[in-house]
Amino acid sequence: MNTTTLHDVTHYDLTDRELAAIETLISDIGADHRDPQDTAFLLDAPRLAAGLPTGLTRFLRTFRLSEPASALVVRGFPVDDAAIGATPPHWSKQADPASTRREEIYFMLVATVLGEPFGWSTLQGGNLIHNVIPIRGEEHQQSGHGSADLLEWHTEDGFHPYRCDYLGLMGMRNHTAVPTTHASVLALNLPDDVMRVLAEPRFLIRPDDEHLANARRDAGPNSTIMQIGDDPVPAAVLFGGADRPYLRIDPYFMSAVPGDTEAENALTLATKQLDGCLQDIVVRAGEILFIDNFRAVHGRRPFRAAYDGRDRWLKKIVVSRDLRASRAIRAGAGSRILL
Repeated sequence: MNTTTLHDVTHYDLTDRELAAIETLISDIGADHRDPQDTAFLLDAPRLAAGLPTGLTRFLRTFRLSEPASALVVRGFPVDDAAIGATPPHWSKQADPASTRREEIYFMLVATVLGEPFGWSTLQGGNLIHNVIPIRGEEHQQSGHGSADLLEWHTEDGFHPYRCDYLGLMGMRNHTAVPTTHASVLALNLPDDVMRVLAEPRFLIRPDDEHLANARRDAGPNSTIMQIGDDPVPAAVLFGGADRPYLRIDPYFMSAVPGDTEAENALTLATKQLDGCLQDIVVRAGEILFIDNFRAVHGRRPFRAAYDGRDRWLKKIVVSRDLRASRAIRAGAGSRILL
């Protein structure tokens, strides 16, 4: 085990002994569980995750409880590029879903140490594990399916009160080293009067285009996403402890309350400062990146997709520390899908 911290990102490198233990654990789990998204797997997940190496578990728990950094990377897990198959042409068209089962089990176990994985009815059919891949025809979309344009940095699902605490990305393939962008709330160093404005509910955040399009098609007017899109509730950019505030910001889909010039100027200053502090994190095959969605923003650099089965391919999981908070918009207490 080796840990390092740089620019508010902390890293953990698996040892050969730890990797061997993880491989044995995955093999044992795979004999009983075919799919890490199944109810039975998720019920057993905390017990199964206890089989992860102690050093890794402590690293993850420290990240969750002590907030030593706004992002973490776990390195050292190998992925067989041939065995996982071609990068899918669409999120729903992975040729053999079992080809990445080994990787998904490991990813889900790591996610479970941080909290409860969940999904959205408006994203990838409610799946808990998403495929982040370029899709032909969506090159210019502000989503995980775009490629040609910069994916503007943002708080994940920042428009929603029940957005995730942690966003996880795991590399399946990234031969061209396409970077994920990251900036920490620690980058904000603005005058007190500007920070005060940012901490007041004077800003509107609307759902992104993918959420809205799927909500219109599938959910109807009772969808919380449609309601927020039609009538967003003013929110603060900064919240939590005044000494180390949390962050909620998505400039591409965000504005100050109409007529509030002071708030508009504060948002512009915060956006410029975070822009200037963006750093690149290349999530390579086998690496896991978790971003604290309350303490950092993320995006993606543009790239040219070849659509040849070799393009960048990540898996994605979002995690809540308190799934009960969203009970009113889930079909039942046992459901993990937000409506």
